[in-house]
Amino acid sequence: MNTLEKFEQAQVEKLLAGKTIPEFAPGDTVRVNIRIVEGDNERVQAFEGICIARKNRGVNSSFTVRKLSHGEGVERVFPLYSPRVESIELVRRGDVRRSKLYYLRGLTGKAARITEKMDFERGESTTTASEGADAKIETVATPKKKAAAADAKAEDAGKKKRAKA
Repeated sequence: MNTLEKFEQAQVEKLLAGKTIPEFAPGDTVRVNIRIVEGDNERVQAFEGICIARKNRGVNSSFTVRKLSHGEGVERVFPLYSPRVESIELVRRGDVRRSKLYYLRGLTGKAARITEKMDFERGESTTTASEGADAKIETVATPKKKAAAADAKAEDAGKKKRAKA
């Protein structure tokens, strides 16, 4: 490690004193509490949205959070080690395959949804990755299964009509 890296590492440790930053990645929904100063007043404001990008640049690390506010997309870039960032809370983990989710800018509504990781632990409910995969396989209906279910419904309806007659 050269001198500059050592200095940056010392600065990061100094800025993190008393703070814990959860491990989060693009696709995760996070709630960022920011300290806002308005004249003499100081308050904490929450900004909750999907993390669409991370930049890991030592002291200059940052992340971009996007949310829809009254039908309008709002993005904010937060420095990871800023003293203005009060806390970062991980709300839900997203299952994505890209590191930058800029394509979400052109999507709204259901098209902009991100599926939740099945192995994410929240509170008392814990699901292992294998259980989640099994559950996903059971709930997926193939066209053959759909056709068989429709045939079974039609057959049941026919039996009921014959029983009434």
